[in-house]
Amino acid sequence: MTTLIDSGKREGGYIIGELQSETGGMYARERGTLLAGTVGKSGMVVGVVTASGKYTPLTPGATDGSEDAAAILFSSVDASAADAPAVFHVRGCEVNDAELIWPDGISANDKAAAIAALKAKGIIVR
Repeated sequence: MTTLIDSGKREGGYIIGELQSETGGMYARERGTLLAGTVGKSGMVVGVVTASGKYTPLTPGATDGSEDAAAILFSSVDASAADAPAVFHVRGCEVNDAELIWPDGISANDKAAAIAALKAKGIIVR
């Protein structure tokens, strides 16, 4: 069972705008799996572990795929004990940088690279 946690912020509060499909679906969002060992908060920038395809916090300097920004966690999810289903912004949205959760101590160069990677996916950081 997925446990939602109170991040102290409104869920999805980082969103400036997002694309929707013509059929009313959420074009910008996809369901995925947050890797066990993670307490994810809304607005957390995440990468994808290449071997498993699971999302995990962005980890500059890693070599497992999590070093590349891939998405933003939509709502807070506690995956501390086990993998947990979650929703991620993966394309077609504008987001507020001040509301995003970046890794502690991220360098200016790593953050710029992450913002560029998100932009390549259609996620515009303002």
